[in-house]
Amino acid sequence: MFLGHMAIGLAARRVEPRVSLATWFVAVQLVDLIWPIMLLLDLEHVAIAPGITAFTPLDFFDYPITHSLAGSLVWAALFAAFWFSIRANPWRKFPGAVGVALLLGAGVLSHWVLDVISHRPDVPVLPGGPYLGLGLWNSIPATLAVELTMFAAGLAIYIRSGFPGAGRVSFWLLIAFLLIAYFAAAFGPPPPNVTTLAWSALALWLLIPWAR
Repeated sequence: MFLGHMAIGLAARRVEPRVSLATWFVAVQLVDLIWPIMLLLDLEHVAIAPGITAFTPLDFFDYPITHSLAGSLVWAALFAAFWFSIRANPWRKFPGAVGVALLLGAGVLSHWVLDVISHRPDVPVLPGGPYLGLGLWNSIPATLAVELTMFAAGLAIYIRSGFPGAGRVSFWLLIAFLLIAYFAAAFGPPPPNVTTLAWSALALWLLIPWAR
């Protein structure tokens, strides 16, 4: 998923509005932010295999560090601890910081849950398996219906929460960009090679400052 993850980030800010949208986006997409780096370092691997699912041509055959449940738990703990160390230090006052850190950790873990729903059985529980996947990506109409509905719901929750940023042009340009990028990835040609895929995936980092 892509828009589905972003939908969780949009809705989560309603749950804890003191955390910026940018931070929520980092949480829900953390493993995908790290994944292209792992590809470039040759620590994880993917193959371009058109037809492996109806929705994506990517064969995610080796990504235990970022996308296994065990790995996701580690990244969730690290992210929660990192946020807590910054916001709950003696010079800052943030009531309920432990609870907020746990919510952010849950945001990181939500990525694994949504991946299990969308992927074929290639999402590892432990680095060596077993592998789970409900195969939503085997149907283009079902994938579009689920992700676009989630995104619309997340966006509606965010707007109804009355955040000032929802009225900015930059926010709506971000929403438009997310939709354009989603449809381009879904219906555009497959990447020519894994290196190009990895470098283009790094562009996800640019969304973080945009969401502020």
